[in-house]
Amino acid sequence: MASSSVQQRPWLLLLISVVLLPAAASVVFDVNYAPTWGADGYHLVDLGTEVRLTMDRSSGAGFGSRLSYGSGFFRMRIRVPGGYTPGVVTAFYVASDSASGNQDEVDLEFLGDVDGKPVTLQTNVFVGGHGEREQRLHLWFDPAADFHDYSVLWNPYQLVVFVDETPIRVLRNLTGSVPDYEFPTKPTRVRASLWDGSSWATDGGRTRVDWSRGPYTVAFRGFGVDACANTSATPCGSTDLWWNARRYRRLSVRQQAAYQNVRDTYINYDYCADRDRFKNRKMPAECSYN
Repeated sequence: MASSSVQQRPWLLLLISVVLLPAAASVVFDVNYAPTWGADGYHLVDLGTEVRLTMDRSSGAGFGSRLSYGSGFFRMRIRVPGGYTPGVVTAFYVASDSASGNQDEVDLEFLGDVDGKPVTLQTNVFVGGHGEREQRLHLWFDPAADFHDYSVLWNPYQLVVFVDETPIRVLRNLTGSVPDYEFPTKPTRVRASLWDGSSWATDGGRTRVDWSRGPYTVAFRGFGVDACANTSATPCGSTDLWWNARRYRRLSVRQQAAYQNVRDTYINYDYCADRDRFKNRKMPAECSYN
């Protein structure tokens, strides 16, 4: 377990997790992104360096990157809807274009809740359409109060999900040495959306969206992309790309300490610890190594 001093002082978690990642650039939305649904001037509002998605009974909205990428550091600054938000799902994710159920995907989903209960951040990883790798945590801050950085580092060596500069999820690429090990490899697009998850998101679907308390609005900033586009002449595994450099192939000692603190203090569900779920089938191979 993490020390009581770290648990009582969340700012210490941030101090020990500094990774010196490049600052997000102020790039306008339509340079790298385009609406995918809800683009009616109300459900998706493009303010240049900020986009707001709104959900009411008639629709939500979403957007995605214009290009697909083979590796990179994908980041977005997000302020999720606040207040009474059960059933409201804010999603930021990278996903391949596969349409036949064999997609590779990394999800960050903010699951709203009733007044007095914190938003849950759920992450999930799909490889070849195989998901069921949910992890859930309550953050050490209110994600509806202000913008925070949420990012995915994806290179040939590891996949790391960060909140600000703190790693909250790690999947190492051990496909060459561990049988049945899965790691995402398909070119992906960066995507975001606001949608109705009433059927599952809060209390297993028992508490649904209350439309009388809407509409619900999420804001996104930070539309620069540090990634290897499929159109690039440089191979996406090249060490000339900063996110593939040696320092990004494994967590540093300080990052590992911060990550362990998140696991000990903030995660409240981890599929690898759910023995009942895998009672009659094989536990995913990565559960023994990450």
